[in-house]
Amino acid sequence: MMRNWGRAPHLFVMLNSLCFSAAYAEDKPAADAGVATPTPTTSSAPSADTAREALKQQSTDATADKNLEQVFKATEKNYSLMKKGRFGSNYSGDYSYYRDSRIDIALDGNSSGITRFRVEEDAQHTFTNSLELSYGLRDNLTVTANLPLVYKMDTQLSRSAVGLGDISVGMRWQPIPLKTGLPTTTLFGTFSTATGDSPFKINALSDLSTGKGYYSLNTGVSVSKVTDPLVLFGSASMSMSNNVGNLNQARGSRILTGVTPGNTVGFSMGFAYSLNYDVSMSASFQQSITANNRYKFADGTFVESPTQVSALVNFALSLRTSPKRIVNLNLGYGLTEDTPDVMLGFSLPIEFLGLAAADQ
Repeated sequence: MMRNWGRAPHLFVMLNSLCFSAAYAEDKPAADAGVATPTPTTSSAPSADTAREALKQQSTDATADKNLEQVFKATEKNYSLMKKGRFGSNYSGDYSYYRDSRIDIALDGNSSGITRFRVEEDAQHTFTNSLELSYGLRDNLTVTANLPLVYKMDTQLSRSAVGLGDISVGMRWQPIPLKTGLPTTTLFGTFSTATGDSPFKINALSDLSTGKGYYSLNTGVSVSKVTDPLVLFGSASMSMSNNVGNLNQARGSRILTGVTPGNTVGFSMGFAYSLNYDVSMSASFQQSITANNRYKFADGTFVESPTQVSALVNFALSLRTSPKRIVNLNLGYGLTEDTPDVMLGFSLPIEFLGLAAADQ
């Protein structure tokens, strides 16, 4: 039976306060009045070129490399860390569309004749609203929590579902201190729960799931290198899941009693490019391979699903709307049958009054 979560909550975006600093310069003491030596005008006052250069090098101004890295980390969360004692939150809205056609064939065991032949159409729209909270335990160690709310709709079978997705907690750790000229290495891990509606516990004919139905642990490493005007990045990861038992789900004429999910390995690579201070773009390729899932039925039989290969190309546009706010828009295109056909999304930082620490 599906859980009723009502309407998805609205998140309000609060504007950050902007701080400006003013430069102050002292005049040099006047020369001794008793010595009447003429002083050229060019030595008593800085030239226009010198003044412009001084303004360019104010400590409060962001360099091109720092700006590019900041925009990149706002887009690729696996590469970002919070300062010690800092709290951050990020809202994201994602949409994916998946369409598939499957042929269902049943054969007579005695005559090898076809007893059932049908084409099953599947067209699902998924909307996910996620709130990610981040906290810096140390300058090189950040813990995170993600709370998703999922709305799923199947237009072919006229069914829908609204509910909590799978809550996850994670950690990002930078073991090697940052050094000029060297790439940045970050280790990450995410533990995903099974708080969403399980696809193995719903009525498969009339309901939709909002979760994957099992716990999983994902670990990996990411590397990035800033080479103005580009940021080159890549990552590799592995995901392991627990077995699911004590099921009692009708699957056609059989009863599903257990599932053994396959492990997943994946990698990604891409680059980000800064068009100017306010606009940046990035492109990336992601691929993952999931081993066969093993399904156990009440009659003692086992069925293994084929190995799943997911691959997609993703493009992102980052817009700086204020010195401390970067809005990301992204478009993804699936390259295999196991990947959604199209993915759209956006994300932006939000601030809860009283929780965001001031800059040090």
